[in-house]
Amino acid sequence: MTIRFATPTEIAQWNSLVLNNPDRGNILQGKEFADQKQEDGWTPRYLRYDSLVILILEKRVFGLGGIWYAPKGPGISTTRELKKLLPKLRKLAAEHNVFMIKVEPELSESDETRSDLMKLELVRVRPIQPNFSTITLDISDNLTSVMAHLNQKGRHAINRAKRDGVQTRMVDATDDNCRFMYDLLVATAAGSFAVRDYDYYKRFWQRYASNGLGQLFFAYVDTDVVAGAYAIAFGEKGTYKDGASIRERTVYGASHLLQWQIIEWMKAKGVNIYDLCGAPPSSQIKNPDHPHYGIGRFKTSFNKKVTDYVGAYDIIINPTAYKLWRKFGERLIMKLYRIFKHHGYY
Repeated sequence: MTIRFATPTEIAQWNSLVLNNPDRGNILQGKEFADQKQEDGWTPRYLRYDSLVILILEKRVFGLGGIWYAPKGPGISTTRELKKLLPKLRKLAAEHNVFMIKVEPELSESDETRSDLMKLELVRVRPIQPNFSTITLDISDNLTSVMAHLNQKGRHAINRAKRDGVQTRMVDATDDNCRFMYDLLVATAAGSFAVRDYDYYKRFWQRYASNGLGQLFFAYVDTDVVAGAYAIAFGEKGTYKDGASIRERTVYGASHLLQWQIIEWMKAKGVNIYDLCGAPPSSQIKNPDHPHYGIGRFKTSFNKKVTDYVGAYDIIINPTAYKLWRKFGERLIMKLYRIFKHHGYY
């Protein structure tokens, strides 16, 4: 089997091909994410290896060569599949003056998996995407069964919000609604997690909504919006992309009820697995000093089990360039991005 760049015909049907990957597809390997990142300075590279397709994002670093980044990819399901892919991926990268490849496949974290990845001479690095540890919900059954299997705390919050008159609605991703959601998100973040500029979120929300993959939701108490959420349905998988709520909560459970409407929406879209997209690792989920402890408390009110993935790894193509990157280049570029662009490099 050989690895090659995808044809224009394959790129035109990219999402369908991604959904046939062994991992059943990931939204960050989709065409919409490629278009989003291209607008922010990345060059998408679409690769095909037998039936596996891989979205690669490329940036060039002066004097060193190229960086390839596979967001939540490649879409393999075992370390054995990755082992077969790596020699050909390394060769293709070298031919295009790439000095490193960053990958973050959704392989479950375990001693055996970590050992296998070390044997492949991969370098473990800080994860890029927030759901390297996360909470997932199996919503494949009917809604009555899904509700029954939620954590008791989550069920109570949903029913309490209904009794107290909270209303939830799907709303269009208009400029006004996007601005309101963004302002709510910034207030919710309050230094606990990073938020990009408004234009990035607006483009993201409107892009996925216009393609029928994304939906904005608001929760109301009377006429006031008290919580907002943005969710994405991609094949069998759903993702809780963004969420926010007012700090002074007048009614308990509004965000929980909003999640329930998202689940209803996802069921109608054919989603079976709903990723709440990020939580403290299972070893830290009960640690009140963890910076995301509050996020973890909210999400474990739906399911107590934390899913840990292996995170991100670097594949070294040019050892000399990679050493310079890690020692000098990466720190400098990260710092400049934080100062001038107010968000991370990736």
